[in-house]
Amino acid sequence: MSGFSADWLTLREPYDLRARSGEVIAAVAASVAALPSVHIVDLACGTGATVRALTAHLPSRQTWRLADNDLGLLGRVNAMTLTDNVKVTAIPLDLNRDLEAALDGAIDLITTSAFLDLVSKDWLDRLATEIAARSIPFYAALTYDGRIDISPNDPADGSIVAAINKHQAIDKGFGPALGPEAAAYAIGAFERLGYAVTHRRSDWMIGPNDRDIQLEIFAGWAGAAREIGALSLAEAASWLTRRRASVAAGTSSLRVGHVDLFAVPTGRR
Repeated sequence: MSGFSADWLTLREPYDLRARSGEVIAAVAASVAALPSVHIVDLACGTGATVRALTAHLPSRQTWRLADNDLGLLGRVNAMTLTDNVKVTAIPLDLNRDLEAALDGAIDLITTSAFLDLVSKDWLDRLATEIAARSIPFYAALTYDGRIDISPNDPADGSIVAAINKHQAIDKGFGPALGPEAAAYAIGAFERLGYAVTHRRSDWMIGPNDRDIQLEIFAGWAGAAREIGALSLAEAASWLTRRRASVAAGTSSLRVGHVDLFAVPTGRR
């Protein structure tokens, strides 16, 4: 699973990094601070953004196993430049079929970023059960939660946002996706399994100068609205034209809601 281009992941990474909750990262860091070395598995790793976001916060000796089924993205992982104390192994793996294989071996921490909203309730329950059976802490960043605020307002914004959230529920390879419900569902799933969960908002804050990512986002949203039939081709194209004009004029900004969470077995906090 990935389905995202390396160019898109590269474009969004600075906004992801800025959005990640420092409080949640601090909780992650505290949970492994006493270890002389730490073994981490990153699920749906993309190009390795989670490694780049966390490396400086963890014990200096780190061993990462990064799992994804996109060989092109895993090639980017293998090309990362890291310190001698940080070892990274890219693992080509279908996480829907072979999740348990990703969790084999010694693991101190399991991570993922921008992934939980793409999976189904059944798959997330399976993930939580497998993690809890191993009593491993779990950090999940940047789970989309359905909140979108665009400025300046446009009459079609409500229809576009509703279409995006409906499109989020389409099967992404793991069954009907949780989409905006994912963060709340994950928190509940881990709490039911006896985990303590720290969670904070980690919203993208995208301003008038962030033109490239705005253009990419708006084009994707218009496409999603067309795909599910929420707007006609003409309506979606008209909305996109108006949004592009606002970007060009330097008046456009948006906020996209995400949640970061850290789940740790009770007693290990």
